[in-house]
Amino acid sequence: MNLREFLKNQKYDKGLCDIIIDIQMGAIEIFSKLNEEYYDYKGSAGEKNIQNEEVQKLDIIANNIFIEKFKKNIFVEKLLSEENKEPIKLNMGGKYIVAMDPLDGSSNIDVNIPVGSIFSVLKKNPNDFLQKGDLQKLACYVIYGTNTVFVIAIDKQVHSFSLNSLKKEFYLTQKKIQTPVNGNIFSINEGNYKSFSPEILKYLEFCKSLDLKNKRTHTGRFIGSLVADFHRNLIKGGIFIYPKTNDRPSGQLRLIYECNPIAYIAKHAGGLSTNLRHDILKITPTKNHERVAFVVGSKNMVQKLLSFR
Repeated sequence: MNLREFLKNQKYDKGLCDIIIDIQMGAIEIFSKLNEEYYDYKGSAGEKNIQNEEVQKLDIIANNIFIEKFKKNIFVEKLLSEENKEPIKLNMGGKYIVAMDPLDGSSNIDVNIPVGSIFSVLKKNPNDFLQKGDLQKLACYVIYGTNTVFVIAIDKQVHSFSLNSLKKEFYLTQKKIQTPVNGNIFSINEGNYKSFSPEILKYLEFCKSLDLKNKRTHTGRFIGSLVADFHRNLIKGGIFIYPKTNDRPSGQLRLIYECNPIAYIAKHAGGLSTNLRHDILKITPTKNHERVAFVVGSKNMVQKLLSFR
């Protein structure tokens, strides 16, 4: 069953369905760019974004692709992107607003590590994008890897679709995903070890402990691409940790268009998320590009980390 057929069989709001189809079409274009032979699409664009981060050529391309898709969607009033300082006004009267990271992990493109696109969809509100994450109506991501996969959280369920590149359609591959309650994968950049808080250090010590047979209890896996790390842990069971550090005292990841959509997907797949003090989805943002500490993954693993506070 392809994505369009799946959506026809559901009773989802038409606006949300149209947004999903726009993302599908944009993702297929990006897939094509990533797999084209022309190297001009890869490498740095020689500029920095609002986050003061190096912009890759494909960041700009991906951003423009999705902007063009949403411009034609009467249901989308505004768009907030990692690549733009201010929200972009699109269609007056649209009932939804969309926040996105058009190409997560783009610094990894040149070394062939999976990258992704992340989206959060909210109902139009006087507070614009400064709404709690649990108010999201739709959250999704696309991971461009050995298999390009579209993961969607809608109506309190999580489904995944895989791209058939010949037919240029996504097909349902997993319905009502539930992440394992337990897992043994921990994902963290240990290069920041010296600036980790006591609870993180205690949890890492726990993960590196040995069982009664002198065998390891956990496995460390960190790709450095949020979508790639989360997707692996979603399927296999694990925890992703990006805490505050000395060089990022507020945290590294953006609340509205990175943490919230990933946390929403995790929640409806049976997982948990936190900034180590509060449920991510209960935090009210104070600015569009706000950064936070982020922990997300299998329920028992997140609860175990929190027990060290």
